[in-house]
Amino acid sequence: MKKVIIAAIIVLTMISCREDEIIFPSSTINVAIPRNEGNIEGFYLLNEGNMGMNRASIDLFNYRTGNYTTDIYSEQNPTVVKELGDVGNDIKIYGNKVYAVINCSNKIEVMDKWTAKRIKVINVPNCRYMAFHEGKAYVSSYSGPVAIDPNAEIGFVAEIDTATLQITRKVTVGYQPEEMVIHDGKLYVANSGGYRVPDYDRTVSVVDLETFTEIKKIDVEVNLLRMAIDKRGDIYVSSRGDYYYTPSNLFVIDSKTNKKTMQLDIPVMEMCMVGDSLYYYSVEWSYLTNSNTITYGILDTKTKKVISDKIITDGTDKQIMIPYGLQVNPETKEIYICDAQNYVVTGYLYCFSPDGKMKWRTLAGNIPGHFAFIYK
Repeated sequence: MKKVIIAAIIVLTMISCREDEIIFPSSTINVAIPRNEGNIEGFYLLNEGNMGMNRASIDLFNYRTGNYTTDIYSEQNPTVVKELGDVGNDIKIYGNKVYAVINCSNKIEVMDKWTAKRIKVINVPNCRYMAFHEGKAYVSSYSGPVAIDPNAEIGFVAEIDTATLQITRKVTVGYQPEEMVIHDGKLYVANSGGYRVPDYDRTVSVVDLETFTEIKKIDVEVNLLRMAIDKRGDIYVSSRGDYYYTPSNLFVIDSKTNKKTMQLDIPVMEMCMVGDSLYYYSVEWSYLTNSNTITYGILDTKTKKVISDKIITDGTDKQIMIPYGLQVNPETKEIYICDAQNYVVTGYLYCFSPDGKMKWRTLAGNIPGHFAFIYK
């Protein structure tokens, strides 16, 4: 990996301490055999942290050294008050910048890709997820405060110029918008309406990027969350259901017609598209049984058929209390799954081989869940 990031990991300095405050250095552990081939240098892992605790943090895995470093942001930014902030919800890399969405701190932390040092803070209320296209960043926002409210504000998406890091335009979408995908000049936004329970939103907003106006709402199902798009332009959107009688499910939208075309009857909480394979897991809570049902699987997006009901094949899934993050290396097909444990204690990161056998695991931060690969 580039020398600056190696220096950030190995030669992290302690001299820039906060006044009257102890700086806890990041810790580094070797977890894997160094890998020199490929274009992926490593990845950042964003730990959400419990709400109200300012415990969001960023870890770093370096393929070139095989080292895993916890809490790199705090040490690289020792003068930042309250460190990364309250509830990390998404992390993306675009160009030479890292963007971390800190939900309850109402901000996007913009950092240098190689050092994780802060470049700028962009203030966006109750921000959720990001997507990028042609020099622009798009961030979904619940708009209003964090609160269950039948009169909760309608959400919006803000457009950010990635050169100036200024908000340039906003568009109103649905209630409590979540993940987004971009295809053929259009932005698709999954609206949850989660604050308005039991009157959830059930639509995907279609936004024309040229005019930055909402041109359509596609009716899908209640409480939408995740989105992904395949090579053929089919859009996958997950519903968390209502936790009672409407189960979690996965739906397909045809981007040519902007219509829902399929209901796949698969519960999905998190998903990751690699090639023609959609990896997913579900942690489906039911208020009827007061319990979670945890499932994993792989969907062939060409046939829309489940080709495996397992991601983990060696029984390690029995050790994972609450799967809370999923990513697959597109070069090696290694699978990464986070375990939030009980949401209070430190979580774990697991690495599995492409055939689902554990290669290593390590302690991460509090509620680990979001990945961003670092490319050369």
